[in-house]
Amino acid sequence: MTKPPELVRALTLWQPWASAMAYGTKRIENRRWETDYRGWVLIHAGLTIDRDAYGQPLARPFLNRPQPRGAIVAVGRLVDCHASDGYCTLWSAPGQWHWKFTDLRTLTKPLPWSGARGLWTPTPQLIASVREVITHGRQHHA
Repeated sequence: MTKPPELVRALTLWQPWASAMAYGTKRIENRRWETDYRGWVLIHAGLTIDRDAYGQPLARPFLNRPQPRGAIVAVGRLVDCHASDGYCTLWSAPGQWHWKFTDLRTLTKPLPWSGARGLWTPTPQLIASVREVITHGRQHHA
């Protein structure tokens, strides 16, 4: 019997928040809705820049770093989603659902791709491309 393919989803974030996730600093994503999905999520940097980020101290370290747009920039494991319980981390926003990520991995090069709203299902081609970039990156760092 063959093993079923591992479920993978993707999430589009505005910049600089996608880069903050890619650099491994931001491990909480705030959403207005909850999800029961747990597992690997491709982090997609959307085309939109959050202009409000320029006034937020946590965003400042990422404003002068590369901020690719319209591309997959990282992959992480979504391990929890809970309602706002105050500020569970500095990245948590009150009144939002807090999506907790671990095992964040930055892609060695962004993969251009169109995003979507919500937690979307990437194509098998995109998943294969992400795996190739991650594997290729490991070979160069070994």
